[in-house]
Amino acid sequence: MQLKELFPSNALPELPQGQNAGFTTNFGEPVYSNNYSLTVGTRGPVLLEEFEVLEKLATINREVIPQRVVHARGTSAKGIFKVTDDITNYTSADVFSFIGKSTDVIVGFSQVTGLPGSPEWLRDPRGFAVKFYTDQGNWDLVGNNFPVFFIRDGDQFPDLVHAAKINPANGLNDAWRQADFFSWHPESMNVLTYLLDDVGIPQDFRHMNGSGVHTFTLINKANQPTFVKFHWLPTLGEKNLLESDIPALAAKSPDGYFARKDLVDSINSGAYPEWYLYIQTLDPANQDNYTFDPLDPTKIWPEAQFPMKRVGTLTLNRNIDNFFNENEQLAFSVAHVVPGIGYSNDKLMQWRLMAYDDTQRYRIGPNFALLPVNRPRCPLRNNRQDGPMNFAHQHGAVNYYPSEYAEAAPIARPPMNSAPIDTNSLCQPLRTVIDKQDNFRQAGDHFRSWDSPRQGRFINRLTDLLTAPKVNKGIQDRWMSYLQQVDGSLASKVGAILAAAGPGSSATFEPAPRDYLEGYEYLAASAPAAAPMAAGAKTAASAPIAAGAPMASFGRHLK
Repeated sequence: MQLKELFPSNALPELPQGQNAGFTTNFGEPVYSNNYSLTVGTRGPVLLEEFEVLEKLATINREVIPQRVVHARGTSAKGIFKVTDDITNYTSADVFSFIGKSTDVIVGFSQVTGLPGSPEWLRDPRGFAVKFYTDQGNWDLVGNNFPVFFIRDGDQFPDLVHAAKINPANGLNDAWRQADFFSWHPESMNVLTYLLDDVGIPQDFRHMNGSGVHTFTLINKANQPTFVKFHWLPTLGEKNLLESDIPALAAKSPDGYFARKDLVDSINSGAYPEWYLYIQTLDPANQDNYTFDPLDPTKIWPEAQFPMKRVGTLTLNRNIDNFFNENEQLAFSVAHVVPGIGYSNDKLMQWRLMAYDDTQRYRIGPNFALLPVNRPRCPLRNNRQDGPMNFAHQHGAVNYYPSEYAEAAPIARPPMNSAPIDTNSLCQPLRTVIDKQDNFRQAGDHFRSWDSPRQGRFINRLTDLLTAPKVNKGIQDRWMSYLQQVDGSLASKVGAILAAAGPGSSATFEPAPRDYLEGYEYLAASAPAAAPMAAGAKTAASAPIAAGAPMASFGRHLK
């Protein structure tokens, strides 16, 4: 039987004249049909020799890589970072070497716990990660839009992620799971005054703050360390969404991609988003002089004690042109620092140094660093070789060190990459929490800095969480023991609402036992009591903020 390809002569569009625009396989062979399989006769079975179709189907079966466990929903854009102010007294990092220095960057924005298809109006922390392609290698400043985090020890991170994501039994996002988890973590009270505040839903990425969250270390040419926190403040100011804004937004963007579209459209129109980079600094010799631990990622550094210093500007002026290559395969890691920037002894940071590259090796592959979006712009020299999808094409006979014939070697004088370790603490291995927990003071200061309507919205969101199905009295009691130490007025109003909610709630709460969880010790903060709200009241009312009350550091527009 004669085999031939049969399809209507008008079924395929003509190729542009004068252009070599014909389809090919992945190996360059011409493709003569992209619509009709090769068969035995017009109705016969397809032939296994139809390699092009086999390749086409096999490729689509493998188009998807494992999604990110966290930060699965997001987008990215490219731009430049330009130094505007001199900080060479703090750091020898090339990226900050002189005023006017420009460095190419790519920035990833994301939702932390949302699934890839979840709408961008969910109340969820946002990721704000910047990859600097410096002359001395890649520096990844990986952070969030909140300046503080939920936990302070990486051992608890998998549990936090599990509690924040869907219920594995029914696939639903059950609020009682978060209420339960955070009831065992008093250190979360500070970040929850951000998540349940108006800043919990950014208006878009262009009006969103960013923070490195952790305490890093800057090292200058004299090898002197300085603790540092990094902050991104948008030149357009910080803007957020209220629940009342969401119905109209959902009608306008039913796919939920409004923030991604806003970013793409703004860059395409030439309205380039811009942020100022600020730092706060601390001499490590003074780290014990405060009521909180400066290395604790659940704490801010109050601006009154640690003034903000402007460093430079970040401008996003180019959209990505391949979403998979430049967003899905874009890989960040806290471990990626450059000479002049180092780590600290923050327990959460220390575990992130390992975990981020590990997830990229699983998700993308062991040679993820060789992909164009992740590859440094500076020369690479080492003896790492081979592995799946390695296209570095290293050459030479010597792939070991030391060697008489080695073409490269470690640098002669390695720079210090972290602050000195306090040898007085190196007595024996311990499983314990930090000494200065101070879990509630900053949360109370943050709450009291808001006006009455804003406090009311926070209380409404908090009580919605604490009256969710399966949030029992034990969970509520632990929360109330914390809220009483955050702010007496807040606790009274929340307690009244819970009492009015019916069975399982009470206006009188017993403090949680001091020893209910090994290693935790609660620091009681004196907070003035306030009269409870009327039974059944839902919108909180509170006294005006007193003159001179402490103000939150980052919940404000850039002046």
